[in-house]
Amino acid sequence: MLLTAIAINQAKPRATPYKLFDGDGLFLLIQPTGAKYWRMKYRFGGVEKTLALGVFSNVKEGRKNAPILISLSEAREKRNEARRLLANGVDPGEFKKQTKAMIAERATNSFEAVAREWITKFSPTWSAGHLRATVQKLEVNLFPWIGARPIAEVTAPELLVCLRRIEVKGAVNAAHRTRVVAGQVFRFDIATGRCENDISTGLKGSIPQPNRTHFPAITDPTKLAVVLRAIDNYPGSMVTICALKLLPMLLARPSELRQAEWSEFDFETATWSIPLERMKTKQSHLVPLPAQAVSILQELHPLTGHGRFVFPGAKGSVNSMSETTLRLAMVGMGFAGVQTPHGFRATARTILDEVLGFRVDLIEHQLAHQVRDTNGRSYNRTSFLPERREMIQRWADYLDGLKAGTTNVIPFKKQA
Repeated sequence: MLLTAIAINQAKPRATPYKLFDGDGLFLLIQPTGAKYWRMKYRFGGVEKTLALGVFSNVKEGRKNAPILISLSEAREKRNEARRLLANGVDPGEFKKQTKAMIAERATNSFEAVAREWITKFSPTWSAGHLRATVQKLEVNLFPWIGARPIAEVTAPELLVCLRRIEVKGAVNAAHRTRVVAGQVFRFDIATGRCENDISTGLKGSIPQPNRTHFPAITDPTKLAVVLRAIDNYPGSMVTICALKLLPMLLARPSELRQAEWSEFDFETATWSIPLERMKTKQSHLVPLPAQAVSILQELHPLTGHGRFVFPGAKGSVNSMSETTLRLAMVGMGFAGVQTPHGFRATARTILDEVLGFRVDLIEHQLAHQVRDTNGRSYNRTSFLPERREMIQRWADYLDGLKAGTTNVIPFKKQA
């Protein structure tokens, strides 16, 4: 007699497991706990086997990690599918194992899985900001559409659709950066032997080139003096004012300064040692400190020296100063579109070269750019430290003179 849903629901557990048969090998195994499991008996190669089909239920559960719940009609359909495999000489049990293994392998080799593996491997050397930006590009621009796809099966047109989706929003730069990140994921997978091609390379030129813009920066010493005086009179917090004063003086990137930690400073040697994980170049950097910078830091130390960060955020010392704090301060002082925090690097680069006459390689090294000697070797973190120390002190003195109106802005004779 065939089973009915009513008969199944009314079946009570017993002291030992028992079976209710439906026909063609399908039966319901009822455990002493009350759990009811669909099973199918079959023979393959002369051996009797049992195939698990799922757990009985009239209504499918939606909770996460719930067992496969199937009704009587669904169990019968699964039995019929298994019998069709048997008719074609396929063991349904082995077929189920192979299918499960294939699904697991596809999940392991999905674009998202490989991308997260790549992040795990290389992110320890990234800055916190670079990590956040990279993860955001993947999670917002790529994972929703190609994340579940096996990476070896993702096509160039599929990736292009994702990039065009970014482009139409007007974010051309973001589209290009997302293509670069995707390429890094593909090349990582090629190195691991799971993928053969970096499809992103074929998409070069498919997205319009972004307009190249530079951070607004003042290079006229007279106008720079106005900015420096405005910083001295800025009505913000002491932490923000100190950061604003140091930014044009030390030539550091705003992110490097914002995230500076007290442990990185040595007042006895007047140096600031920035670790490689916070450097854009991924090389540690040694910054000589002029006397003015040491004085500012020593004045700030009683206020924030009990914490980790030199410039803690407004909500306390748990996090460093927000990346928008310095930018909004410049806007608030009326320098929007004229001078940005990052633009102070270009300001110093120009005036140190064209006005104070310092060698370009010294300036570039102080900016922590990739500088190489005549043999193609990168200078190490202590290269030209005495010369850079002299340069940075003269630069700080020059800025003081600009503020006071005593500095002669006529270019010096170029140093040899």
